[in-house]
Amino acid sequence: MNPPRLICLTLLLVLIFAAPGPARAADGLPHGFAGLAAGDSAKVREVVDGDTVILDDGRQVRLVGIQAPKLPLGRANFEKWPLADEAKAALADLVLGRRVTLGYGGQRQDRYGRELAHLFTDDGLWVQGSLLELGFARVYSFADNRSLVPRMLEMEVAARGTALGIWRHPYYAVLDTVAAPDHTGRFSLVEGRVLKTAIVRGRAYLNFEEDYRTDFTISISSRDLKSFTASGIVPQDYAGRRVRVRGWLRWSNGPMIDVSHPEQIEVLKP
Repeated sequence: MNPPRLICLTLLLVLIFAAPGPARAADGLPHGFAGLAAGDSAKVREVVDGDTVILDDGRQVRLVGIQAPKLPLGRANFEKWPLADEAKAALADLVLGRRVTLGYGGQRQDRYGRELAHLFTDDGLWVQGSLLELGFARVYSFADNRSLVPRMLEMEVAARGTALGIWRHPYYAVLDTVAAPDHTGRFSLVEGRVLKTAIVRGRAYLNFEEDYRTDFTISISSRDLKSFTASGIVPQDYAGRRVRVRGWLRWSNGPMIDVSHPEQIEVLKP
């Protein structure tokens, strides 16, 4: 990390730690997080990467709702993402050696046995929110774990608007639909205007150009459409709207992102 960035990060961390922590509710979580179920507390023994820690009781915690730049962590042929070391250092500055309380907003464990939790330091600092404010994480939500996503999206937008952390690096730039084909295989944010929508055998498609065989498309399965309906949204609502969608870009008659819940699609101003 070059000196100007190090100074900037240091100042931000000073401001975060200097700010008075929020009062705690009876369940041990700070006020303002009533939607979460409080878990227990433990000390952070090790920081694995920018969004994963190991507690002193041996449990591994994946910071739910965010994605930090990835490290190889022993995976063969895995290329380290830009600023992964800096993201890990930022998380370590926030939590390493400190006691944290876990808060759950959905599914509590993943298939690897990791805890899926929001973390709060002993002085009430919300770790996910701090990483987003520092620009060292993106919002990364799942249909079974959507708590606090609107709040986190606002934090992400603010950090991106001032080019903090990852948002100054081209690897993490928000793509337009023309650039999307060159970034398949990555988790990406893509912006564009939905030209038209279609339902084919129960699956919804949001198309951004005339030729659905080659253009960028958002796909929503019939099963996942239920969460949109529950939120009062039908696919046709997106027609003609500028949106920002996030997810893993894959190739299927052009670049495509599969969407499982409404929070993956942000409707933008005209």
